[in-house]
Amino acid sequence: MTREQQREQVICSCIAMQEQIANVAKQEMDSAQQQSNDYGANVDRYDSYRTKMMRNRDMYARQLSNALAGIRHLQDLLRQAPPDAAEHGACVVTDKQRFLLSIGAGKFLVGPHVWFAISAQTPIYLALKGKRTGDTIVFNGMSQTITDIF
Repeated sequence: MTREQQREQVICSCIAMQEQIANVAKQEMDSAQQQSNDYGANVDRYDSYRTKMMRNRDMYARQLSNALAGIRHLQDLLRQAPPDAAEHGACVVTDKQRFLLSIGAGKFLVGPHVWFAISAQTPIYLALKGKRTGDTIVFNGMSQTITDIF
């Protein structure tokens, strides 16, 4: 498998995770809306149950929006050339962990390997930024050597 194919596989796995999050958020948002509709007409303007359902619907709508924005961003990364240093869009493999420098999506699996999708606001991203294969970073007192970037 080429390095480009490996990168594509990692990004596609992260997209699949985001799509799953989006599907769950959509289902929960629709469920909250349906529960509110099934409850009937407003009893009064201080109807706490309906307010709770609408807050839940709005919360899931925000989660859906964030997941869809993450999917669009990851799809944009697929169209970009892979960077040769630890920059946005790179897959960085250290001797201890594997990172996708993209969005803050957390932990996901690609085959038997655990990957972490991290955003530019995270301290580990800042420690990795600009580094190249063979460079070493120290993060939280732990030394990590970059073994591959694709």
